[in-house]
Amino acid sequence: MSAEGVSTATDAGRLARNWTRLRAFARSDDARPALLGLAGAVSVTVGGLGAGSTRVHDPLLEAMGLSWLRFGHGLVVSSILLWGGVAVMLAAWLLLGRRTLAGRSTEYTMIATTGFWLAPLLLSVPLFSRDTYSYLAQGALLRDGFDPYAVGPIENPNGLLDNVSPIWTTTTAPYGPAFILVARFVTMITGDNVVAGAMVLRLCMLPGLVLLIWALRRIARHIGADPTTTLWVCALNPLVIVHLMGGVHNEMLMVGLMAAGVALTFADRPMAGMTLVALATAVKATAGIAAPFLVWVWMRNMSRRRGYRSVTAFAAASAGTVLVFIAVFAVSSLVAGVGLGWLTALAGSVKIINWLTVPTAIANLVNSVGGLFMAVNFYAVLEVTRIVGATVIAVALVALWWRFRRTDRDVLIGMSLAMVVVVLFVPAALPWYYSWPLAVGAALVQSRPAVALVAGFSTWIMVIFKPDGSHGMYSVVHVLLATVCAVAAWRYLARAPQDAPAGGSGSSVG
Repeated sequence: MSAEGVSTATDAGRLARNWTRLRAFARSDDARPALLGLAGAVSVTVGGLGAGSTRVHDPLLEAMGLSWLRFGHGLVVSSILLWGGVAVMLAAWLLLGRRTLAGRSTEYTMIATTGFWLAPLLLSVPLFSRDTYSYLAQGALLRDGFDPYAVGPIENPNGLLDNVSPIWTTTTAPYGPAFILVARFVTMITGDNVVAGAMVLRLCMLPGLVLLIWALRRIARHIGADPTTTLWVCALNPLVIVHLMGGVHNEMLMVGLMAAGVALTFADRPMAGMTLVALATAVKATAGIAAPFLVWVWMRNMSRRRGYRSVTAFAAASAGTVLVFIAVFAVSSLVAGVGLGWLTALAGSVKIINWLTVPTAIANLVNSVGGLFMAVNFYAVLEVTRIVGATVIAVALVALWWRFRRTDRDVLIGMSLAMVVVVLFVPAALPWYYSWPLAVGAALVQSRPAVALVAGFSTWIMVIFKPDGSHGMYSVVHVLLATVCAVAAWRYLARAPQDAPAGGSGSSVG
Protein backbone atom coordinates (compact mmCIF):
# COMPACT_ATOMS: atom_id res chain seq x y z
CA MET A 1 0.00 0.00 0.00
CA SER A 2 1.28 3.46 -0.86
CA ALA A 3 2.17 6.03 1.79
CA GLU A 4 -0.86 8.05 0.73
CA GLY A 5 -3.11 5.02 1.20
CA VAL A 6 -1.66 4.32 4.64
CA SER A 7 -2.23 7.96 5.64
CA THR A 8 -5.84 7.85 4.43
CA ALA A 9 -6.50 4.63 6.31
CA THR A 10 -4.93 6.07 9.45
CA ASP A 11 -7.06 9.20 9.21
CA ALA A 12 -10.20 7.12 8.67
CA GLY A 13 -9.35 5.00 11.70
CA ARG A 14 -8.76 8.06 13.82
CA LEU A 15 -12.09 9.57 12.77
CA ALA A 16 -13.87 6.30 13.58
CA ARG A 17 -12.28 6.19 17.05
CA ASN A 18 -13.17 9.81 17.73
CA TRP A 19 -16.75 9.25 16.60
CA THR A 20 -17.05 6.15 18.81
CA ARG A 21 -15.66 8.08 21.76
CA LEU A 22 -18.06 10.98 21.16
CA ARG A 23 -21.06 8.62 20.99
CA ALA A 24 -19.97 6.96 24.22
CA PHE A 25 -19.63 10.39 25.84
CA ALA A 26 -23.10 11.45 24.66
CA ARG A 27 -24.63 8.40 26.38
CA SER A 28 -22.76 8.89 29.65
CA ASP A 29 -23.65 10.89 32.73
CA ASP A 30 -20.74 13.23 31.90
CA ALA A 31 -22.77 14.53 28.95
CA ARG A 32 -25.69 15.88 31.01
CA PRO A 33 -24.41 19.49 31.02
CA ALA A 34 -23.51 19.16 27.33
CA LEU A 35 -27.00 17.99 26.37
CA LEU A 36 -28.67 20.55 28.63
CA GLY A 37 -26.62 23.34 27.06
CA LEU A 38 -27.36 21.95 23.60
CA ALA A 39 -31.09 22.30 24.29
CA GLY A 40 -30.49 25.85 25.48
CA ALA A 41 -28.43 26.70 22.39
CA VAL A 42 -31.19 25.38 20.12
CA SER A 43 -33.70 27.57 21.95
CA VAL A 44 -31.38 30.58 21.63
CA THR A 45 -30.97 29.94 17.90
CA VAL A 46 -34.72 29.67 17.28
CA GLY A 47 -35.55 32.65 19.50
CA GLY A 48 -32.85 34.69 17.82
CA LEU A 49 -34.79 34.63 14.56
CA GLY A 50 -37.17 37.15 16.08
CA ALA A 51 -35.42 38.63 19.12
CA GLY A 52 -31.77 38.60 18.04
CA SER A 53 -29.84 41.21 16.08
CA THR A 54 -31.78 40.50 12.91
CA ARG A 55 -31.68 42.49 9.70
CA VAL A 56 -33.74 45.66 9.44
CA HIS A 57 -35.52 44.23 6.40
CA ASP A 58 -35.39 40.45 6.30
CA PRO A 59 -36.77 38.95 3.08
CA LEU A 60 -35.50 35.51 4.11
CA LEU A 61 -37.79 35.43 7.15
CA GLU A 62 -40.61 36.72 4.97
CA ALA A 63 -40.01 33.96 2.41
CA MET A 64 -40.07 31.39 5.21
CA GLY A 65 -43.27 32.87 6.63
CA LEU A 66 -41.57 33.70 9.92
CA SER A 67 -41.70 37.51 9.91
CA TRP A 68 -44.33 37.34 12.63
CA LEU A 69 -41.57 36.31 15.06
CA ARG A 70 -40.23 39.88 15.01
CA PHE A 71 -43.42 41.70 16.02
CA GLY A 72 -46.15 41.69 18.66
CA HIS A 73 -46.90 38.32 20.20
CA GLY A 74 -44.33 36.71 17.92
CA LEU A 75 -41.60 38.88 19.42
CA VAL A 76 -42.77 37.89 22.90
CA VAL A 77 -42.50 34.20 21.95
CA SER A 78 -39.06 34.77 20.39
CA SER A 79 -37.84 36.64 23.47
CA ILE A 80 -39.05 33.89 25.79
CA LEU A 81 -37.31 31.25 23.68
CA LEU A 82 -34.08 33.22 23.53
CA TRP A 83 -33.91 34.22 27.18
CA GLY A 84 -35.05 30.76 28.22
CA GLY A 85 -32.23 29.30 26.14
CA VAL A 86 -29.69 31.66 27.73
CA ALA A 87 -30.94 30.63 31.19
CA VAL A 88 -30.59 26.93 30.31
CA MET A 89 -27.08 27.46 28.93
CA LEU A 90 -26.06 29.33 32.07
CA ALA A 91 -27.53 26.53 34.20
CA ALA A 92 -25.61 23.94 32.17
CA TRP A 93 -22.38 25.94 32.57
CA LEU A 94 -22.85 26.25 36.31
CA LEU A 95 -23.69 22.54 36.65
CA LEU A 96 -20.52 21.70 34.74
CA GLY A 97 -18.59 24.10 36.96
CA ARG A 98 -19.86 22.36 40.08
CA ARG A 99 -18.82 19.01 38.68
CA THR A 100 -15.42 20.42 37.77
CA LEU A 101 -14.84 21.71 41.29
CA ALA A 102 -15.73 18.24 42.59
CA GLY A 103 -13.13 16.68 40.28
CA ARG A 104 -15.76 14.94 38.14
CA SER A 105 -14.90 16.48 34.76
CA THR A 106 -12.12 15.90 32.26
CA GLU A 107 -10.52 17.87 29.48
CA TYR A 108 -12.34 15.72 26.96
CA THR A 109 -15.65 16.55 28.62
CA MET A 110 -14.90 20.25 28.22
CA ILE A 111 -13.88 19.99 24.58
CA ALA A 112 -16.82 17.78 23.61
CA THR A 113 -19.24 20.02 25.52
CA THR A 114 -17.93 23.05 23.64
CA GLY A 115 -18.89 21.32 20.40
CA PHE A 116 -22.39 20.46 21.64
CA TRP A 117 -23.09 24.02 22.77
CA LEU A 118 -21.58 25.66 19.72
CA ALA A 119 -23.19 23.60 16.94
CA PRO A 120 -26.66 25.23 16.98
CA LEU A 121 -25.22 28.72 17.37
CA LEU A 122 -23.32 28.34 14.08
CA LEU A 123 -26.74 28.67 12.42
CA SER A 124 -28.07 31.56 14.51
CA VAL A 125 -28.47 35.18 13.55
CA PRO A 126 -25.91 37.48 15.22
CA LEU A 127 -26.71 37.69 18.93
CA PHE A 128 -26.38 40.55 21.44
CA SER A 129 -24.65 42.82 18.92
CA ARG A 130 -24.92 44.23 15.41
CA ASP A 131 -21.14 44.49 14.95
CA THR A 132 -21.21 41.71 12.35
CA TYR A 133 -22.89 44.04 9.90
CA SER A 134 -20.25 46.72 10.50
CA TYR A 135 -17.49 44.17 9.86
CA LEU A 136 -19.06 43.18 6.54
CA ALA A 137 -19.58 46.80 5.48
CA GLN A 138 -15.95 47.62 6.30
CA GLY A 139 -14.76 44.57 4.39
CA ALA A 140 -16.87 45.68 1.43
CA LEU A 141 -15.14 49.08 1.53
CA LEU A 142 -11.76 47.45 0.96
CA ARG A 143 -13.25 45.08 -1.61
CA ASP A 144 -14.67 47.97 -3.60
CA GLY A 145 -11.49 50.04 -3.62
CA PHE A 146 -12.10 52.33 -0.62
CA ASP A 147 -9.78 52.80 2.33
CA PRO A 148 -11.77 51.74 5.43
CA TYR A 149 -9.36 53.78 7.55
CA ALA A 150 -10.22 56.96 5.65
CA VAL A 151 -13.98 56.68 5.07
CA GLY A 152 -16.95 55.08 6.82
CA PRO A 153 -19.33 52.49 5.31
CA ILE A 154 -21.76 55.24 4.32
CA GLU A 155 -19.41 56.16 1.43
CA ASN A 156 -20.10 52.79 -0.21
CA PRO A 157 -23.91 52.39 -0.54
CA ASN A 158 -24.92 48.74 -0.84
CA GLY A 159 -27.21 46.14 0.68
CA LEU A 160 -24.95 45.72 3.70
CA LEU A 161 -25.22 49.34 4.81
CA ASP A 162 -28.89 49.11 5.86
CA ASN A 163 -27.99 46.84 8.77
CA VAL A 164 -25.07 48.81 10.19
CA SER A 165 -25.90 50.67 13.41
CA PRO A 166 -26.30 54.38 12.54
CA ILE A 167 -23.58 55.36 15.01
CA TRP A 168 -21.00 53.36 12.99
CA THR A 169 -21.98 54.23 9.43
CA THR A 170 -19.72 57.30 9.41
CA THR A 171 -16.97 55.79 11.58
CA THR A 172 -13.74 54.52 10.04
CA ALA A 173 -12.64 50.97 10.87
CA PRO A 174 -10.88 50.63 14.25
CA TYR A 175 -9.56 47.15 13.43
CA GLY A 176 -6.16 46.10 12.19
CA PRO A 177 -5.28 45.12 8.62
CA ALA A 178 -5.37 41.38 9.32
CA PHE A 179 -9.03 41.51 10.25
CA ILE A 180 -9.95 43.88 7.45
CA LEU A 181 -8.45 41.30 5.07
CA VAL A 182 -10.66 38.61 6.63
CA ALA A 183 -13.74 40.81 6.21
CA ARG A 184 -12.80 41.58 2.61
CA PHE A 185 -12.32 37.87 1.92
CA VAL A 186 -15.81 37.13 3.25
CA THR A 187 -17.48 39.84 1.19
CA MET A 188 -15.61 38.73 -1.93
CA ILE A 189 -17.15 35.28 -1.47
CA THR A 190 -20.66 36.27 -0.38
CA GLY A 191 -21.04 39.65 -2.08
CA ASP A 192 -23.66 41.82 -0.38
CA ASN A 193 -25.65 38.83 0.91
CA VAL A 194 -25.98 39.62 4.61
CA VAL A 195 -27.06 36.15 5.73
CA ALA A 196 -24.30 34.32 3.87
CA GLY A 197 -21.76 36.94 4.96
CA ALA A 198 -22.64 36.56 8.64
CA MET A 199 -22.46 32.76 8.41
CA VAL A 200 -19.10 32.70 6.63
CA LEU A 201 -17.68 35.35 8.97
CA ARG A 202 -18.69 33.22 11.95
CA LEU A 203 -16.86 30.26 10.43
CA CYS A 204 -13.80 32.51 10.13
CA MET A 205 -13.94 32.94 13.91
CA LEU A 206 -13.74 29.17 14.55
CA PRO A 207 -9.92 29.00 14.26
CA GLY A 208 -9.78 31.51 17.11
CA LEU A 209 -11.80 29.19 19.36
CA VAL A 210 -9.67 26.19 18.38
CA LEU A 211 -6.48 28.12 19.14
CA LEU A 212 -7.91 29.32 22.44
CA ILE A 213 -8.71 25.77 23.59
CA TRP A 214 -5.28 24.58 22.47
CA ALA A 215 -3.52 27.42 24.27
CA LEU A 216 -5.51 27.35 27.51
CA ARG A 217 -4.54 23.74 28.19
CA ARG A 218 -0.86 24.40 27.59
CA ILE A 219 -0.74 27.60 29.61
CA ALA A 220 -2.46 25.82 32.51
CA ARG A 221 0.03 22.94 32.49
CA HIS A 222 2.94 25.37 32.22
CA ILE A 223 2.06 27.06 35.51
CA GLY A 224 0.84 23.89 37.24
CA ALA A 225 -2.89 24.66 37.03
CA ASP A 226 -5.77 22.34 36.15
CA PRO A 227 -6.51 22.48 32.38
CA THR A 228 -10.07 21.27 32.94
CA THR A 229 -10.95 24.15 35.26
CA THR A 230 -9.14 26.55 32.93
CA LEU A 231 -11.24 25.45 29.96
CA TRP A 232 -14.44 25.84 32.00
CA VAL A 233 -13.49 29.35 33.09
CA CYS A 234 -12.81 30.63 29.58
CA ALA A 235 -13.60 28.42 26.58
CA LEU A 236 -17.03 27.36 27.88
CA ASN A 237 -17.82 30.71 29.44
CA PRO A 238 -21.06 32.13 27.95
CA LEU A 239 -19.14 35.34 27.22
CA VAL A 240 -17.11 33.29 24.72
CA ILE A 241 -19.69 30.82 23.41
CA VAL A 242 -22.68 33.18 23.18
CA HIS A 243 -21.07 36.60 22.76
CA LEU A 244 -17.91 35.89 20.76
CA MET A 245 -19.19 33.03 18.61
CA GLY A 246 -22.93 33.76 18.72
CA GLY A 247 -22.28 37.48 18.34
CA VAL A 248 -19.60 36.94 15.66
CA HIS A 249 -16.98 39.21 17.24
CA ASN A 250 -13.43 39.60 16.00
CA GLU A 251 -12.34 39.25 19.62
CA MET A 252 -12.62 35.51 19.00
CA LEU A 253 -9.74 35.65 16.55
CA MET A 254 -7.83 38.13 18.68
CA VAL A 255 -7.94 36.20 21.96
CA GLY A 256 -7.24 32.88 20.23
CA LEU A 257 -4.14 34.20 18.50
CA MET A 258 -3.02 36.06 21.61
CA ALA A 259 -3.43 33.07 23.93
CA ALA A 260 -1.63 30.81 21.44
CA GLY A 261 1.20 33.35 21.27
CA VAL A 262 1.49 33.32 25.04
CA ALA A 263 1.54 29.51 25.10
CA LEU A 264 4.26 29.30 22.45
CA THR A 265 6.41 31.92 24.19
CA PHE A 266 6.11 30.01 27.47
CA ALA A 267 7.19 26.89 25.53
CA ASP A 268 10.42 28.69 24.51
CA ARG A 269 9.29 29.39 20.95
CA PRO A 270 9.38 33.18 21.20
CA MET A 271 9.55 34.05 17.49
CA ALA A 272 6.45 32.00 16.71
CA GLY A 273 4.74 33.28 19.86
CA MET A 274 5.43 36.93 19.15
CA THR A 275 4.32 36.47 15.55
CA LEU A 276 0.92 35.24 16.74
CA VAL A 277 0.64 38.08 19.25
CA ALA A 278 1.47 40.54 16.47
CA LEU A 279 -1.19 38.93 14.25
CA ALA A 280 -3.66 39.23 17.12
CA THR A 281 -2.77 42.92 17.40
CA ALA A 282 -3.31 43.24 13.65
CA VAL A 283 -6.85 42.01 14.33
CA LYS A 284 -7.49 44.28 17.31
CA ALA A 285 -4.98 46.53 19.04
CA THR A 286 -5.70 45.32 22.58
CA ALA A 287 -3.63 42.17 22.06
CA GLY A 288 -0.53 44.35 21.91
CA ILE A 289 -0.70 44.69 25.70
CA ALA A 290 0.65 41.14 25.99
CA ALA A 291 3.85 41.78 24.02
CA PRO A 292 5.87 43.82 26.58
CA PHE A 293 5.12 41.23 29.27
CA LEU A 294 6.28 38.39 27.03
CA VAL A 295 9.60 40.19 26.51
CA TRP A 296 10.47 39.17 30.09
CA VAL A 297 9.83 35.51 29.23
CA TRP A 298 11.91 35.71 26.07
CA MET A 299 14.68 37.46 28.01
CA ARG A 300 14.81 34.77 30.71
CA ASN A 301 14.83 31.94 28.19
CA MET A 302 17.61 33.65 26.22
CA SER A 303 19.70 34.12 29.37
CA ARG A 304 19.23 30.48 30.32
CA ARG A 305 19.98 29.00 26.89
CA ARG A 306 22.73 31.32 25.67
CA GLY A 307 24.16 32.65 28.89
CA TYR A 308 23.42 36.28 28.03
CA ARG A 309 23.54 38.87 30.77
CA SER A 310 20.10 40.21 31.70
CA VAL A 311 20.61 43.60 30.04
CA THR A 312 21.84 42.03 26.80
CA ALA A 313 19.03 39.46 26.79
CA PHE A 314 16.43 42.15 27.45
CA ALA A 315 17.76 44.31 24.61
CA ALA A 316 17.78 41.33 22.23
CA ALA A 317 14.26 40.22 23.20
CA SER A 318 12.92 43.77 22.88
CA ALA A 319 14.55 44.23 19.48
CA GLY A 320 13.20 40.86 18.33
CA THR A 321 9.69 41.81 19.42
CA VAL A 322 9.82 45.14 17.61
CA LEU A 323 11.13 43.51 14.42
CA VAL A 324 8.44 40.82 14.49
CA PHE A 325 5.70 43.43 14.89
CA ILE A 326 7.14 45.57 12.09
CA ALA A 327 7.31 42.56 9.76
CA VAL A 328 3.75 41.38 10.54
CA PHE A 329 2.24 44.83 10.12
CA ALA A 330 4.27 45.58 7.01
CA VAL A 331 3.10 42.39 5.31
CA SER A 332 -0.56 42.61 6.37
CA SER A 333 -0.77 46.33 5.52
CA LEU A 334 0.91 45.75 2.17
CA VAL A 335 -1.45 42.91 1.26
CA ALA A 336 -4.47 44.96 2.35
CA GLY A 337 -3.17 48.09 0.66
CA VAL A 338 -3.76 50.25 3.74
CA GLY A 339 -1.69 52.19 6.23
CA LEU A 340 -1.95 52.65 10.01
CA GLY A 341 -5.01 54.90 9.94
CA TRP A 342 -6.92 52.37 12.03
CA LEU A 343 -4.96 53.49 15.10
CA THR A 344 -6.61 56.92 14.97
CA ALA A 345 -10.04 55.26 14.73
CA LEU A 346 -9.60 53.50 18.08
CA ALA A 347 -11.08 56.58 19.74
CA GLY A 348 -14.42 55.69 18.13
CA SER A 349 -15.44 53.87 21.31
CA VAL A 350 -16.04 57.25 22.98
CA LYS A 351 -19.40 57.22 21.21
CA ILE A 352 -20.51 54.37 23.48
CA ILE A 353 -21.87 55.39 26.87
CA ASN A 354 -22.78 52.71 29.42
CA TRP A 355 -22.04 51.85 33.04
CA LEU A 356 -19.48 49.12 32.29
CA THR A 357 -16.37 51.28 32.79
CA VAL A 358 -15.31 53.22 35.86
CA PRO A 359 -15.01 56.65 34.14
CA THR A 360 -18.47 56.43 32.57
CA ALA A 361 -20.05 55.00 35.71
CA ILE A 362 -18.64 57.86 37.82
CA ALA A 363 -19.87 60.43 35.29
CA ASN A 364 -23.34 58.86 35.35
CA LEU A 365 -23.39 58.85 39.16
CA VAL A 366 -22.27 62.50 39.33
CA ASN A 367 -24.96 63.39 36.82
CA SER A 368 -27.68 61.43 38.64
CA VAL A 369 -26.85 62.44 42.20
CA GLY A 370 -25.37 65.89 41.57
CA GLY A 371 -28.27 66.72 39.26
CA LEU A 372 -30.58 66.58 42.25
CA PHE A 373 -28.88 69.65 43.75
CA MET A 374 -27.38 71.61 40.83
CA ALA A 375 -27.10 71.75 37.07
CA VAL A 376 -24.55 69.21 35.84
CA ASN A 377 -22.97 69.16 32.40
CA PHE A 378 -22.78 65.39 31.93
CA TYR A 379 -20.48 65.47 28.89
CA ALA A 380 -18.04 67.84 30.58
CA VAL A 381 -17.85 65.51 33.60
CA LEU A 382 -17.49 62.52 31.28
CA GLU A 383 -14.57 64.14 29.46
CA VAL A 384 -12.74 64.68 32.76
CA THR A 385 -13.37 61.15 34.07
CA ARG A 386 -12.21 59.63 30.79
CA ILE A 387 -8.99 61.65 30.88
CA VAL A 388 -8.39 60.41 34.42
CA GLY A 389 -9.18 56.88 33.24
CA ALA A 390 -6.61 57.11 30.44
CA THR A 391 -4.03 58.31 32.97
CA VAL A 392 -4.81 55.39 35.27
CA ILE A 393 -4.32 52.96 32.38
CA ALA A 394 -0.98 54.49 31.36
CA VAL A 395 0.43 54.43 34.91
CA ALA A 396 -0.98 50.99 35.77
CA LEU A 397 0.37 49.29 32.65
CA VAL A 398 3.91 50.45 33.31
CA ALA A 399 3.69 49.56 37.01
CA LEU A 400 2.26 46.11 36.32
CA TRP A 401 4.83 45.43 33.59
CA TRP A 402 7.67 46.15 36.01
CA ARG A 403 6.13 44.51 39.07
CA PHE A 404 5.22 41.18 37.43
CA ARG A 405 8.37 40.19 35.58
CA ARG A 406 10.28 37.61 37.58
CA THR A 407 8.56 34.33 36.68
CA ASP A 408 6.25 33.09 33.93
CA ARG A 409 3.40 32.94 36.43
CA ASP A 410 4.12 36.56 37.40
CA VAL A 411 3.99 37.54 33.73
CA LEU A 412 0.59 35.84 33.37
CA ILE A 413 -0.71 37.67 36.44
CA GLY A 414 0.61 40.99 35.14
CA MET A 415 -0.94 40.52 31.69
CA SER A 416 -4.28 39.54 33.22
CA LEU A 417 -4.36 42.53 35.56
CA ALA A 418 -3.32 44.84 32.72
CA MET A 419 -6.26 43.59 30.64
CA VAL A 420 -8.62 44.09 33.58
CA VAL A 421 -7.39 47.65 34.11
CA VAL A 422 -7.86 48.46 30.43
CA VAL A 423 -11.40 47.03 30.37
CA LEU A 424 -12.36 48.94 33.52
CA PHE A 425 -10.88 52.31 32.58
CA VAL A 426 -11.27 52.64 28.80
CA PRO A 427 -13.86 55.20 27.67
CA ALA A 428 -16.42 52.44 27.01
CA ALA A 429 -16.60 48.67 27.35
CA LEU A 430 -18.87 45.96 26.03
CA PRO A 431 -19.50 42.50 27.49
CA TRP A 432 -17.19 40.64 25.13
CA TYR A 433 -14.28 42.84 26.22
CA TYR A 434 -14.06 40.71 29.35
CA SER A 435 -12.85 37.84 27.17
CA TRP A 436 -9.50 39.67 27.04
CA PRO A 437 -8.43 39.01 30.63
CA LEU A 438 -10.16 35.61 30.62
CA ALA A 439 -8.06 34.42 27.69
CA VAL A 440 -4.74 35.05 29.42
CA GLY A 441 -5.79 34.69 33.06
CA ALA A 442 -8.11 31.67 33.09
CA ALA A 443 -5.34 29.38 34.34
CA LEU A 444 -5.02 31.60 37.43
CA VAL A 445 -8.67 31.03 38.40
CA GLN A 446 -8.50 27.69 40.21
CA SER A 447 -9.85 28.03 43.75
CA ARG A 448 -13.52 27.69 44.57
CA PRO A 449 -13.91 31.38 45.61
CA ALA A 450 -12.25 32.55 42.38
CA VAL A 451 -14.33 30.24 40.20
CA ALA A 452 -17.52 31.35 41.96
CA LEU A 453 -16.60 35.01 41.48
CA VAL A 454 -16.06 34.50 37.73
CA ALA A 455 -19.36 32.64 37.51
CA GLY A 456 -21.27 35.41 39.25
CA PHE A 457 -19.76 38.21 37.20
CA SER A 458 -20.14 36.37 33.88
CA THR A 459 -23.78 35.69 34.69
CA TRP A 460 -24.40 39.37 35.47
CA ILE A 461 -22.84 40.46 32.18
CA MET A 462 -24.88 37.88 30.25
CA VAL A 463 -28.18 38.97 31.76
CA ILE A 464 -27.67 42.75 31.73
CA PHE A 465 -27.30 42.92 27.93
CA LYS A 466 -30.22 42.41 25.56
CA PRO A 467 -30.21 40.13 22.49
CA ASP A 468 -30.54 43.05 20.07
CA GLY A 469 -27.27 44.58 21.33
CA SER A 470 -28.72 47.15 23.74
CA HIS A 471 -28.35 46.99 27.52
CA GLY A 472 -30.59 47.25 30.54
CA MET A 473 -28.33 49.28 32.83
CA TYR A 474 -30.75 52.22 32.91
CA SER A 475 -33.60 49.97 34.11
CA VAL A 476 -33.66 49.35 37.86
CA VAL A 477 -35.70 46.18 37.37
CA HIS A 478 -33.25 44.80 34.80
CA VAL A 479 -30.24 45.61 37.00
CA LEU A 480 -31.88 43.95 40.01
CA LEU A 481 -32.74 40.87 37.96
CA ALA A 482 -29.18 40.58 36.66
CA THR A 483 -27.82 41.02 40.20
CA VAL A 484 -30.11 38.35 41.64
CA CYS A 485 -29.02 35.91 38.91
CA ALA A 486 -25.36 36.75 39.53
CA VAL A 487 -25.64 36.21 43.29
CA ALA A 488 -27.44 32.90 42.72
CA ALA A 489 -24.67 31.74 40.35
CA TRP A 490 -21.99 32.81 42.83
CA ARG A 491 -23.66 31.02 45.75
CA TYR A 492 -24.22 27.85 43.71
CA LEU A 493 -20.50 27.46 43.07
CA ALA A 494 -19.23 29.04 46.29
CA ARG A 495 -20.90 26.20 48.17
CA ALA A 496 -19.86 23.51 45.71
CA PRO A 497 -17.75 20.60 46.99
CA GLN A 498 -14.11 20.64 45.93
CA ASP A 499 -12.86 17.12 46.46
CA ALA A 500 -10.00 17.10 43.97
CA PRO A 501 -6.86 19.22 44.19
CA ALA A 502 -5.90 21.54 41.36
CA GLY A 503 -4.99 19.47 38.34
CA GLY A 504 -6.91 16.59 39.85
CA SER A 505 -8.90 15.28 36.92
CA GLY A 506 -5.76 13.93 35.35
CA SER A 507 -7.48 13.28 32.06
CA SER A 508 -6.42 14.83 28.83
CA VAL A 509 -6.87 14.42 25.14
CA GLY A 510 -4.05 14.45 22.63
